[in-house]
Amino acid sequence: MKSSFSCLHFLLLVFVISAVISLPASAQTAGTGGPGRGLWGDWELKVKFEDREMDALVSFSRDENGNLIGDWVSFWGVAELKDIQFEDGKLRFEQIARFRGEEYRSKFSGTVEEDKLSGTLSGERGDSEVTGRRLPRIPRAVGTWNLKYKVGEQDVEAKLIIQQDKEGNLTGQWQSAPVESEVSDVKYERGTLTLKRKIKMGDRQMDTTFEGTIDRQSGLLKGTLKSEMGDIAVEGSRFGEALIGSWDLEIVTEQGPYKQRLRVNPDLSGLYGTLPIEKIEFDGTKVSFKAKREFGERTFEISLEGKLADSKLTGQITTMRGTQSFEGRKIVRAMGRPAGALPN
Repeated sequence: MKSSFSCLHFLLLVFVISAVISLPASAQTAGTGGPGRGLWGDWELKVKFEDREMDALVSFSRDENGNLIGDWVSFWGVAELKDIQFEDGKLRFEQIARFRGEEYRSKFSGTVEEDKLSGTLSGERGDSEVTGRRLPRIPRAVGTWNLKYKVGEQDVEAKLIIQQDKEGNLTGQWQSAPVESEVSDVKYERGTLTLKRKIKMGDRQMDTTFEGTIDRQSGLLKGTLKSEMGDIAVEGSRFGEALIGSWDLEIVTEQGPYKQRLRVNPDLSGLYGTLPIEKIEFDGTKVSFKAKREFGERTFEISLEGKLADSKLTGQITTMRGTQSFEGRKIVRAMGRPAGALPN
Protein backbone atom coordinates (compact mmCIF):
# COMPACT_ATOMS: atom_id res chain seq x y z
CA MET A 1 0.00 0.00 0.00
CA LYS A 2 0.97 3.62 -0.42
CA SER A 3 1.12 6.17 2.39
CA SER A 4 -2.36 7.13 3.46
CA PHE A 5 -3.95 10.30 4.72
CA SER A 6 -6.83 12.69 4.01
CA CYS A 7 -6.54 16.04 2.24
CA LEU A 8 -5.62 17.56 5.61
CA HIS A 9 -2.68 15.19 6.01
CA PHE A 10 -1.54 15.86 2.44
CA LEU A 11 -1.47 19.62 2.95
CA LEU A 12 0.39 19.23 6.22
CA LEU A 13 2.92 17.05 4.42
CA VAL A 14 3.57 19.75 1.81
CA PHE A 15 4.66 22.21 4.51
CA VAL A 16 6.33 19.92 7.05
CA ILE A 17 7.58 16.94 5.02
CA SER A 18 10.91 16.61 6.81
CA ALA A 19 9.31 16.40 10.25
CA VAL A 20 6.31 14.29 9.34
CA ILE A 21 8.34 11.53 7.70
CA SER A 22 9.30 10.28 11.15
CA LEU A 23 6.62 11.84 13.39
CA PRO A 24 3.03 10.88 12.48
CA ALA A 25 0.25 13.24 13.42
CA SER A 26 -1.99 12.82 15.46
CA ALA A 27 -19.41 -4.36 10.67
CA GLN A 28 -21.56 -6.06 11.04
CA THR A 29 -22.86 -2.99 12.64
CA ALA A 30 -26.40 -1.98 13.41
CA GLY A 31 -27.20 0.20 10.42
CA THR A 32 -30.83 0.62 9.58
CA GLY A 33 -31.43 0.04 5.92
CA GLY A 34 -27.76 -0.70 5.22
CA PRO A 35 -27.20 -3.22 2.41
CA GLY A 36 -25.21 -6.41 2.77
CA ARG A 37 -23.25 -6.61 5.99
CA GLY A 38 -23.74 -2.99 6.96
CA LEU A 39 -20.60 -1.15 8.00
CA TRP A 40 -18.97 -3.71 10.31
CA GLY A 41 -15.25 -4.19 9.66
CA ASP A 42 -12.34 -2.44 7.98
CA TRP A 43 -12.51 -0.57 4.69
CA GLU A 44 -9.56 0.17 2.42
CA LEU A 45 -9.85 3.70 1.00
CA LYS A 46 -8.35 5.70 -1.84
CA VAL A 47 -8.32 9.41 -1.08
CA LYS A 48 -7.80 11.69 -4.09
CA PHE A 49 -6.85 15.31 -3.47
CA GLU A 50 -6.02 17.34 -6.59
CA ASP A 51 -3.47 15.17 -8.47
CA ARG A 52 -2.48 13.02 -5.48
CA GLU A 53 -4.05 9.71 -4.45
CA MET A 54 -3.35 8.33 -1.00
CA ASP A 55 -4.48 5.30 1.01
CA ALA A 56 -6.34 5.07 4.32
CA LEU A 57 -8.30 2.58 6.37
CA VAL A 58 -11.58 3.26 8.11
CA SER A 59 -12.80 0.88 10.78
CA PHE A 60 -16.45 0.68 11.90
CA SER A 61 -17.94 -1.20 14.83
CA ARG A 62 -20.36 -0.48 17.65
CA ASP A 63 -20.08 0.16 21.36
CA GLU A 64 -21.77 -1.75 24.16
CA ASN A 65 -24.92 0.33 23.63
CA GLY A 66 -25.12 -0.47 19.94
CA ASN A 67 -23.99 2.99 18.79
CA LEU A 68 -21.85 3.29 15.67
CA ILE A 69 -18.19 4.08 16.37
CA GLY A 70 -15.21 4.29 14.07
CA ASP A 71 -11.64 5.38 13.39
CA TRP A 72 -9.81 6.74 10.36
CA VAL A 73 -6.37 5.08 10.25
CA SER A 74 -3.57 6.53 8.15
CA PHE A 75 0.18 6.31 7.95
CA TRP A 76 0.27 9.37 10.19
CA GLY A 77 -1.95 8.08 12.97
CA VAL A 78 -5.54 7.51 14.05
CA ALA A 79 -8.29 10.11 13.63
CA GLU A 80 -11.54 9.74 15.54
CA LEU A 81 -14.91 9.57 13.76
CA LYS A 82 -17.89 11.32 15.34
CA ASP A 83 -21.62 11.56 14.62
CA ILE A 84 -21.64 8.51 12.35
CA GLN A 85 -24.95 8.17 10.53
CA PHE A 86 -25.80 5.24 8.29
CA GLU A 87 -29.27 4.78 6.85
CA ASP A 88 -30.61 3.48 3.52
CA GLY A 89 -27.06 3.07 2.23
CA LYS A 90 -26.11 6.69 2.94
CA LEU A 91 -23.12 7.34 5.20
CA ARG A 92 -22.10 10.52 7.01
CA PHE A 93 -19.51 11.23 9.70
CA GLU A 94 -17.12 13.85 11.01
CA GLN A 95 -13.38 13.17 11.07
CA ILE A 96 -11.37 14.78 13.87
CA ALA A 97 -7.59 14.83 13.33
CA ARG A 98 -5.07 16.28 15.77
CA PHE A 99 -1.63 17.57 14.81
CA ARG A 100 0.83 19.22 17.21
CA GLY A 101 -1.88 20.32 19.57
CA GLU A 102 -4.19 21.62 16.83
CA GLU A 103 -7.54 20.04 15.93
CA TYR A 104 -8.77 19.75 12.33
CA ARG A 105 -12.27 18.68 11.34
CA SER A 106 -13.53 17.28 8.06
CA LYS A 107 -16.93 15.93 7.08
CA PHE A 108 -17.65 12.89 4.94
CA SER A 109 -20.80 12.31 2.93
CA GLY A 110 -21.23 9.29 0.68
CA THR A 111 -22.85 5.95 0.00
CA VAL A 112 -22.24 2.27 0.76
CA GLU A 113 -23.32 -0.22 -1.87
CA GLU A 114 -22.66 -3.89 -1.14
CA ASP A 115 -18.92 -3.91 -0.37
CA LYS A 116 -18.07 -0.56 -1.99
CA LEU A 117 -17.90 2.89 -0.42
CA SER A 118 -17.69 6.28 -2.16
CA GLY A 119 -18.13 9.93 -1.28
CA THR A 120 -16.46 13.24 -0.47
CA LEU A 121 -14.35 14.31 2.51
CA SER A 122 -14.69 18.08 2.94
CA GLY A 123 -12.49 20.29 5.08
CA GLU A 124 -11.44 23.93 5.35
CA ARG A 125 -8.71 23.33 2.75
CA GLY A 126 -10.90 21.69 0.14
CA ASP A 127 -12.59 18.47 -0.88
CA SER A 128 -11.18 14.99 -1.44
CA GLU A 129 -12.79 12.25 -3.49
CA VAL A 130 -12.98 8.99 -1.51
CA THR A 131 -13.55 5.50 -2.87
CA GLY A 132 -13.12 2.23 -1.01
CA ARG A 133 -13.84 -1.44 -0.59
CA ARG A 134 -14.47 -3.63 2.40
CA LEU A 135 -11.37 -5.63 3.30
CA PRO A 136 -11.98 -9.38 3.00
CA ARG A 137 -12.54 -11.12 6.30
CA ILE A 138 -9.85 -13.47 7.49
CA PRO A 139 -11.52 -16.71 8.65
CA ARG A 140 -11.09 -17.45 12.35
CA ALA A 141 -9.69 -20.84 11.40
CA VAL A 142 -6.56 -19.35 9.80
CA GLY A 143 -3.39 -19.74 11.86
CA THR A 144 -1.21 -22.37 13.51
CA TRP A 145 -3.11 -24.64 15.90
CA ASN A 146 -1.35 -26.73 18.55
CA LEU A 147 -3.43 -29.90 18.79
CA LYS A 148 -3.67 -32.54 21.51
CA TYR A 149 -5.46 -35.90 21.30
CA LYS A 150 -5.11 -39.56 22.22
CA VAL A 151 -4.57 -42.52 19.93
CA GLY A 152 -5.38 -45.45 22.14
CA GLU A 153 -3.43 -44.77 25.35
CA GLN A 154 -0.84 -42.62 23.60
CA ASP A 155 -0.89 -38.83 23.96
CA VAL A 156 -0.29 -37.11 20.63
CA GLU A 157 0.69 -33.52 19.92
CA ALA A 158 0.37 -32.12 16.40
CA LYS A 159 0.25 -28.84 14.50
CA LEU A 160 -2.57 -27.88 12.14
CA ILE A 161 -1.60 -24.96 9.91
CA ILE A 162 -4.49 -23.29 8.07
CA GLN A 163 -3.68 -20.69 5.39
CA GLN A 164 -5.74 -18.61 2.99
CA ASP A 165 -4.59 -17.84 -0.56
CA LYS A 166 -5.26 -14.68 -2.58
CA GLU A 167 -8.46 -16.18 -3.99
CA GLY A 168 -9.77 -16.85 -0.49
CA ASN A 169 -9.32 -20.63 -0.63
CA LEU A 170 -8.12 -22.43 2.50
CA THR A 171 -5.26 -24.94 2.59
CA GLY A 172 -3.97 -27.01 5.46
CA GLN A 173 -1.02 -28.96 6.85
CA TRP A 174 -1.33 -31.53 9.64
CA GLN A 175 2.10 -32.15 11.14
CA SER A 176 2.49 -35.16 13.45
CA ALA A 177 5.72 -37.18 13.20
CA PRO A 178 6.33 -39.93 12.28
CA VAL A 179 2.97 -39.98 10.46
CA GLU A 180 2.80 -38.34 7.04
CA SER A 181 -0.41 -36.43 6.34
CA GLU A 182 -2.01 -34.97 3.24
CA VAL A 183 -4.80 -32.45 3.92
CA SER A 184 -7.47 -31.47 1.39
CA ASP A 185 -10.96 -29.94 1.11
CA VAL A 186 -10.40 -27.42 3.91
CA LYS A 187 -13.54 -25.35 4.58
CA TYR A 188 -14.68 -22.97 7.29
CA GLU A 189 -18.39 -22.27 7.05
CA ARG A 190 -20.90 -21.09 9.65
CA GLY A 191 -18.31 -21.43 12.39
CA THR A 192 -17.35 -25.01 11.55
CA LEU A 193 -13.96 -26.16 10.26
CA THR A 194 -13.91 -29.32 8.13
CA LEU A 195 -11.13 -31.08 6.25
CA LYS A 196 -10.03 -34.41 4.85
CA ARG A 197 -6.77 -35.99 5.97
CA LYS A 198 -4.97 -38.90 4.31
CA ILE A 199 -2.55 -40.62 6.70
CA LYS A 200 0.51 -42.54 5.55
CA MET A 201 2.73 -44.60 7.86
CA GLY A 202 5.04 -46.99 6.09
CA ASP A 203 2.97 -49.08 3.70
CA ARG A 204 -0.24 -48.36 5.52
CA GLN A 205 -2.68 -45.65 4.43
CA MET A 206 -5.94 -44.46 5.98
CA ASP A 207 -8.49 -41.75 5.16
CA THR A 208 -9.79 -39.57 7.99
CA THR A 209 -11.99 -36.48 8.34
CA PHE A 210 -11.98 -33.70 10.89
CA GLU A 211 -14.82 -31.43 11.99
CA GLY A 212 -14.54 -28.85 14.72
CA THR A 213 -15.68 -25.46 16.01
CA ILE A 214 -13.86 -22.53 17.60
CA ASP A 215 -15.17 -21.38 20.97
CA ARG A 216 -15.63 -17.59 20.91
CA GLN A 217 -14.84 -17.16 24.59
CA SER A 218 -11.80 -19.41 25.04
CA GLY A 219 -10.59 -19.38 21.43
CA LEU A 220 -10.07 -23.16 21.60
CA LEU A 221 -10.64 -25.42 18.63
CA LYS A 222 -12.64 -28.50 19.63
CA GLY A 223 -13.59 -31.27 17.25
CA THR A 224 -13.53 -34.91 16.22
CA LEU A 225 -11.14 -36.84 13.99
CA LYS A 226 -13.04 -39.70 12.35
CA SER A 227 -11.72 -42.83 10.63
CA GLU A 228 -12.49 -46.52 10.19
CA MET A 229 -10.82 -47.01 13.59
CA GLY A 230 -13.38 -44.81 15.36
CA ASP A 231 -13.68 -41.24 16.64
CA ILE A 232 -10.96 -39.27 18.41
CA ALA A 233 -11.62 -36.06 20.37
CA VAL A 234 -9.21 -33.24 19.43
CA GLU A 235 -8.56 -29.92 21.17
CA GLY A 236 -6.27 -27.17 19.98
CA SER A 237 -5.12 -23.66 20.83
CA ARG A 238 -3.99 -21.15 18.21
CA PHE A 239 -0.42 -19.89 18.51
CA GLY A 240 -0.34 -16.15 19.14
CA GLU A 241 -3.99 -15.91 20.17
CA ALA A 242 -3.23 -13.24 22.79
CA LEU A 243 -1.48 -11.09 20.18
CA ILE A 244 -3.87 -11.55 17.25
CA GLY A 245 -6.24 -8.63 16.79
CA SER A 246 -6.01 -4.83 16.62
CA TRP A 247 -4.08 -2.70 19.08
CA ASP A 248 -4.19 1.00 19.86
CA LEU A 249 -0.62 2.13 20.45
CA GLU A 250 0.08 5.36 22.33
CA ILE A 251 3.52 6.54 21.28
CA VAL A 252 5.48 9.06 23.35
CA THR A 253 7.44 11.83 21.58
CA GLU A 254 8.99 15.14 22.60
CA GLN A 255 6.07 16.88 20.86
CA GLY A 256 3.56 14.85 22.87
CA PRO A 257 1.84 11.46 22.52
CA TYR A 258 0.02 10.27 19.42
CA LYS A 259 -1.98 7.18 18.59
CA GLN A 260 -1.30 4.54 15.92
CA ARG A 261 -3.03 1.27 15.07
CA LEU A 262 -1.32 -2.13 14.89
CA ARG A 263 -3.27 -4.98 13.34
CA VAL A 264 -2.01 -8.54 13.83
CA ASN A 265 -3.55 -11.10 11.48
CA PRO A 266 -4.05 -14.77 12.40
CA ASP A 267 -1.08 -15.74 10.21
CA LEU A 268 1.04 -13.10 12.05
CA SER A 269 1.25 -10.78 9.10
CA GLY A 270 -0.11 -7.34 9.86
CA LEU A 271 -0.47 -3.60 9.36
CA TYR A 272 1.16 -0.70 11.19
CA GLY A 273 -1.19 2.13 10.28
CA THR A 274 -1.46 1.25 6.58
CA LEU A 275 2.12 -0.01 6.33
CA PRO A 276 2.09 -3.76 5.48
CA ILE A 277 4.08 -6.10 7.72
CA GLU A 278 5.05 -9.39 6.12
CA LYS A 279 5.85 -11.21 9.34
CA ILE A 280 5.55 -10.37 13.03
CA GLU A 281 7.97 -12.39 15.15
CA PHE A 282 6.46 -13.68 18.39
CA ASP A 283 7.75 -16.20 20.92
CA GLY A 284 4.91 -16.00 23.41
CA THR A 285 6.05 -12.80 25.10
CA LYS A 286 8.50 -10.93 22.82
CA VAL A 287 7.12 -9.16 19.74
CA SER A 288 9.09 -7.64 16.88
CA PHE A 289 8.85 -6.64 13.23
CA LYS A 290 10.52 -4.51 10.58
CA ALA A 291 8.83 -2.77 7.67
CA LYS A 292 9.59 -0.07 5.12
CA ARG A 293 7.93 2.02 2.42
CA GLU A 294 9.16 4.10 -0.48
CA PHE A 295 8.19 7.79 -0.76
CA GLY A 296 9.51 8.71 -4.17
CA GLU A 297 13.25 8.95 -3.57
CA ARG A 298 12.82 8.58 0.20
CA THR A 299 12.56 5.34 2.16
CA PHE A 300 10.75 5.16 5.48
CA GLU A 301 11.90 2.29 7.72
CA ILE A 302 10.43 1.26 11.03
CA SER A 303 11.19 -1.46 13.55
CA LEU A 304 9.30 -2.43 16.67
CA GLU A 305 10.56 -4.34 19.69
CA GLY A 306 8.03 -5.09 22.39
CA LYS A 307 6.76 -7.37 25.11
CA LEU A 308 3.28 -8.78 25.67
CA ALA A 309 2.34 -9.16 29.34
CA ASP A 310 -0.82 -8.69 31.40
CA SER A 311 -2.87 -7.86 28.27
CA LYS A 312 -0.56 -4.92 27.48
CA LEU A 313 1.95 -4.50 24.67
CA THR A 314 4.88 -2.26 25.58
CA GLY A 315 8.21 -1.48 23.96
CA GLN A 316 10.02 0.82 21.56
CA ILE A 317 9.58 1.93 17.95
CA THR A 318 12.64 3.02 15.98
CA THR A 319 12.67 5.17 12.82
CA MET A 320 15.27 7.28 11.04
CA ARG A 321 14.63 10.04 13.59
CA GLY A 322 15.23 7.97 16.71
CA THR A 323 13.55 5.65 19.19
CA GLN A 324 10.21 6.23 20.93
CA SER A 325 8.47 4.22 23.63
CA PHE A 326 4.89 2.98 23.30
CA GLU A 327 2.15 1.24 25.26
CA GLY A 328 -0.64 -0.65 23.53
CA ARG A 329 -3.98 -2.14 24.46
CA LYS A 330 -6.05 -4.54 22.37
CA ILE A 331 -9.28 -3.11 21.00
CA VAL A 332 -12.35 -5.04 22.13
CA ARG A 333 -15.54 -4.43 20.22
CA ALA A 334 -19.12 -5.29 21.09
CA MET A 335 -19.80 -8.78 22.48
CA GLY A 336 -16.13 -9.01 23.48
CA ARG A 337 -15.02 -9.43 19.88
CA PRO A 338 -11.47 -8.18 19.25
CA ALA A 339 -11.13 -5.95 16.20
CA GLY A 340 -9.05 -7.75 13.62
CA ALA A 341 -10.21 -11.15 14.88
CA LEU A 342 -12.99 -10.81 12.35
CA PRO A 343 -16.15 -12.89 12.77
CA ASN A 344 -16.91 -15.54 10.17
